[in-house]
Amino acid sequence: MRRPLRSTAVSAVVVLLLTGCGSSAPAAGKTLNVYAAASLQAPFSDLASEFEDSNPGVSVQLNFAGSSDLATQIIAGAPADVFASANPATMERVSDEGLLASPARVFATNVLTIVVGEGNPLGIDSLDSLADPAVSVVLCAPQVPCGSAAETLQQAAAVSLNPVSEESSVTDVVGKVSSGQADAGLVYVTDAKAAEDSVDAVPINEAKQAENLYPIAVVRPGNLATEFADLVAGERGRDVLSAYGFGDQKQ
Repeated sequence: MRRPLRSTAVSAVVVLLLTGCGSSAPAAGKTLNVYAAASLQAPFSDLASEFEDSNPGVSVQLNFAGSSDLATQIIAGAPADVFASANPATMERVSDEGLLASPARVFATNVLTIVVGEGNPLGIDSLDSLADPAVSVVLCAPQVPCGSAAETLQQAAAVSLNPVSEESSVTDVVGKVSSGQADAGLVYVTDAKAAEDSVDAVPINEAKQAENLYPIAVVRPGNLATEFADLVAGERGRDVLSAYGFGDQKQ
């Protein structure tokens, strides 16, 4: 009778050991909520996939929208673990509410370009061309980083534009131009590159005068959030972002 008891005891120990090993598996079943500017969709999707591959059991949930909208959501209590904005001012809104668990750091830059319909049917060649009343122009809304950059650019180039609409994100601007609802729009060079099959890009000489800085910060403290922010701001993140047309970070 003793032998079965000994076997049962050993089995119980094995089960406990296996259970213990299972519970120590890093980040099993965890979800990481990343809120990021719409212009970051392509590189962050790639980086999220790599992060999940390196952290089995982790699911990275990406929420893309205009930075201003995301900041409003986070301030209202949205469960963001990481926030990546398209300009420092929007990040400061969240910081001023005391909602950042780490200092924000800049990880990339971006500049504006003109997007036009395929073949550039109106022959638009500069920012001045967009001031022609015959050209229908669409911009980002002023409260959105790309809209703020457009205002800065107009001031720097001494050009005044009268948009037919103001959109909440750069992807909406691209959509209006690619669908023919507008003749031209101002978006980031990265968005023009991503949509090169449906729109053409026209460089802007004064673009550097309205350069956007992209900051990232941890909102809810945790190892996964910190590791993802480190990935974005590190060498691998720079390589992926550069492949999509983003400029290098500024310290």
